[in-house]
Amino acid sequence: MMESLHVAVAVLSLLSLGQTAPTTNCESLTKRIQIPGRDQLLGRWNLIAESTDVVSAKQLLEMSRITLWANYVAATEENIMIGSMHLKMAGLCFSMTFNSTLENNTFTLTYPYSTTSFQLKTGCPDCMVLYYNATFGRSSYRGVQLLSRRPKVSAAELQEFKKQVECLNLPEAAFLDPNQGFCPDPSLSKDSTSFDVTSFMGAGDMKMIDEIFRSGAAVETFSEMFSQIFSTFGETVEN
Repeated sequence: MMESLHVAVAVLSLLSLGQTAPTTNCESLTKRIQIPGRDQLLGRWNLIAESTDVVSAKQLLEMSRITLWANYVAATEENIMIGSMHLKMAGLCFSMTFNSTLENNTFTLTYPYSTTSFQLKTGCPDCMVLYYNATFGRSSYRGVQLLSRRPKVSAAELQEFKKQVECLNLPEAAFLDPNQGFCPDPSLSKDSTSFDVTSFMGAGDMKMIDEIFRSGAAVETFSEMFSQIFSTFGETVEN
């Protein structure tokens, strides 16, 4: 059971300014922006939506009913940020820590899997749109995430992100439901309980996840895992 839980959390984690008018032009929406420094990136970001070319990712994200937020703090090194991810699933909270390097306007992660990403232009005043390329196992994938300081964004801001997804020729995005609630901030709540899965996110997990996706049976396999998890904690998976 715990092995299935670790794998489920692992796959869900990888699927982990000033007011302006929404932009609709593809050339502008896919424009890579300059990042003057890491300070504006520090703090909490809530995952609002994500699109990726990982097969069945949208169905899996929505089926799992997760919410996710990340927090970044400055490391001693000038170009390093220490990130923590907080994922809620089946009423349980899971956390993971990682280092992110910012150099030449590009974010680089090497753990739990290799990822490079950069920011795209957005009209949302407190959002960050990240376009990424990720490699785990033998496969490489690309995608884009919408993150915000707020748990919800406006309809116009969602529409702008949908247009960005179209412009990037990516599949329809999955939108996370903030009504499911978020894991509490462990720095503010001493009573919060979270399972730290950092040490479980190894190369073997990434290889197994890659093989599941490559098999074409990702929905069936992870659906069974989610069903076991939700059943164990008194919940059911909505199909």
